[in-house]
Amino acid sequence: MTTTPALDRRIARLLTAGTYLSIGLLAIGVVLMAIHGVSPLDPSPTFGLDRIPTDIVALKPEGFLWLGLLVTLATPLVRVAVSLHGYLVGGERRMAAVSVAILAVVTVGVVIGLGVAR
Repeated sequence: MTTTPALDRRIARLLTAGTYLSIGLLAIGVVLMAIHGVSPLDPSPTFGLDRIPTDIVALKPEGFLWLGLLVTLATPLVRVAVSLHGYLVGGERRMAAVSVAILAVVTVGVVIGLGVAR
Protein backbone atom coordinates (compact mmCIF):
# COMPACT_ATOMS: atom_id res chain seq x y z
CA MET A 1 0.00 0.00 0.00
CA THR A 2 1.39 3.34 -1.03
CA THR A 3 -0.26 6.52 0.08
CA THR A 4 0.83 9.99 -0.76
CA PRO A 5 1.85 12.43 1.96
CA ALA A 6 -1.01 14.69 0.83
CA LEU A 7 -3.56 11.90 1.34
CA ASP A 8 -2.05 11.05 4.71
CA ARG A 9 -2.31 14.71 5.80
CA ARG A 10 -5.91 14.94 4.57
CA ILE A 11 -6.86 11.82 6.51
CA ALA A 12 -5.06 13.06 9.63
CA ARG A 13 -6.91 16.41 9.46
CA LEU A 14 -10.21 14.61 8.95
CA LEU A 15 -9.69 12.32 11.94
CA THR A 16 -8.55 15.23 14.10
CA ALA A 17 -11.52 17.40 13.12
CA GLY A 18 -13.98 14.54 13.62
CA THR A 19 -12.54 13.80 17.04
CA TYR A 20 -12.64 17.43 18.17
CA LEU A 21 -16.16 17.91 16.82
CA SER A 22 -17.50 14.79 18.54
CA ILE A 23 -15.80 15.69 21.84
CA GLY A 24 -17.19 19.22 21.62
CA LEU A 25 -20.74 18.04 20.94
CA LEU A 26 -20.60 15.46 23.72
CA ALA A 27 -19.17 18.05 26.14
CA ILE A 28 -21.98 20.49 25.32
CA GLY A 29 -24.49 17.68 25.91
CA VAL A 30 -22.97 16.85 29.29
CA VAL A 31 -22.96 20.52 30.36
CA LEU A 32 -26.60 20.84 29.28
CA MET A 33 -27.43 17.71 31.27
CA ALA A 34 -25.96 19.35 34.36
CA ILE A 35 -27.83 22.61 33.70
CA HIS A 36 -31.14 20.76 33.21
CA GLY A 37 -30.56 18.51 36.21
CA VAL A 38 -30.50 15.33 34.14
CA SER A 39 -28.64 12.42 35.69
CA PRO A 40 -26.54 10.09 33.53
CA LEU A 41 -28.36 7.27 35.32
CA ASP A 42 -31.77 8.42 34.05
CA PRO A 43 -33.25 6.40 31.18
CA SER A 44 -31.97 7.75 27.90
CA PRO A 45 -34.39 9.03 25.28
CA THR A 46 -34.79 6.88 22.21
CA PHE A 47 -32.80 7.79 19.14
CA GLY A 48 -34.58 9.74 16.45
CA LEU A 49 -32.54 11.20 13.62
CA ASP A 50 -35.36 13.57 12.76
CA ARG A 51 -35.43 14.97 16.32
CA ILE A 52 -31.74 15.95 16.49
CA PRO A 53 -32.05 19.36 14.75
CA THR A 54 -35.08 20.31 16.87
CA ASP A 55 -33.34 19.19 20.07
CA ILE A 56 -30.22 21.18 19.22
CA VAL A 57 -32.19 24.35 18.49
CA ALA A 58 -34.06 23.84 21.79
CA LEU A 59 -30.70 23.27 23.56
CA LYS A 60 -31.77 19.82 24.77
CA PRO A 61 -28.81 17.71 25.88
CA GLU A 62 -29.95 14.60 24.03
CA GLY A 63 -29.65 16.36 20.66
CA PHE A 64 -26.00 17.20 21.26
CA LEU A 65 -25.25 13.78 22.73
CA TRP A 66 -26.84 11.88 19.83
CA LEU A 67 -25.13 14.11 17.25
CA GLY A 68 -21.80 13.66 19.03
CA LEU A 69 -22.22 9.90 18.91
CA LEU A 70 -23.15 10.02 15.22
CA VAL A 71 -20.06 12.09 14.43
CA THR A 72 -17.96 9.61 16.43
CA LEU A 73 -19.35 6.72 14.39
CA ALA A 74 -19.20 8.52 11.04
CA THR A 75 -15.61 9.77 11.30
CA PRO A 76 -13.93 6.41 10.52
CA LEU A 77 -16.38 5.78 7.67
CA VAL A 78 -15.61 9.15 6.12
CA ARG A 79 -11.92 8.27 6.49
CA VAL A 80 -12.49 5.12 4.44
CA ALA A 81 -14.38 7.12 1.80
CA VAL A 82 -11.57 9.70 1.59
CA SER A 83 -9.04 6.88 1.30
CA LEU A 84 -11.13 5.29 -1.46
CA HIS A 85 -11.06 8.53 -3.41
CA GLY A 86 -7.30 8.84 -2.90
CA TYR A 87 -6.71 5.26 -4.00
CA LEU A 88 -8.83 5.72 -7.12
CA VAL A 89 -7.00 8.91 -8.04
CA GLY A 90 -3.67 7.19 -7.37
CA GLY A 91 -4.61 4.17 -9.48
CA GLU A 92 -4.42 1.72 -6.58
CA ARG A 93 -7.23 -0.60 -7.58
CA ARG A 94 -6.60 -3.26 -4.95
CA MET A 95 -6.78 -0.79 -2.05
CA ALA A 96 -9.79 0.89 -3.65
CA ALA A 97 -11.50 -2.52 -3.76
CA VAL A 98 -10.70 -3.08 -0.08
CA SER A 99 -12.20 0.33 0.75
CA VAL A 100 -15.35 -0.48 -1.24
CA ALA A 101 -15.61 -3.82 0.56
CA ILE A 102 -15.34 -2.10 3.97
CA LEU A 103 -18.05 0.41 3.05
CA ALA A 104 -20.25 -2.41 1.71
CA VAL A 105 -19.90 -4.46 4.91
CA VAL A 106 -20.78 -1.45 7.05
CA THR A 107 -23.75 -0.63 4.81
CA VAL A 108 -25.07 -4.19 5.04
CA GLY A 109 -24.63 -4.09 8.82
CA VAL A 110 -26.57 -0.84 9.10
CA VAL A 111 -29.37 -2.13 6.86
CA ILE A 112 -29.64 -5.34 8.88
CA GLY A 113 -29.51 -3.39 12.13
CA LEU A 114 -32.27 -1.05 11.01
CA GLY A 115 -34.36 -4.02 9.91
CA VAL A 116 -33.95 -5.75 13.27
CA ALA A 117 -34.77 -2.54 15.16
CA ARG A 118 -38.17 -2.27 13.46
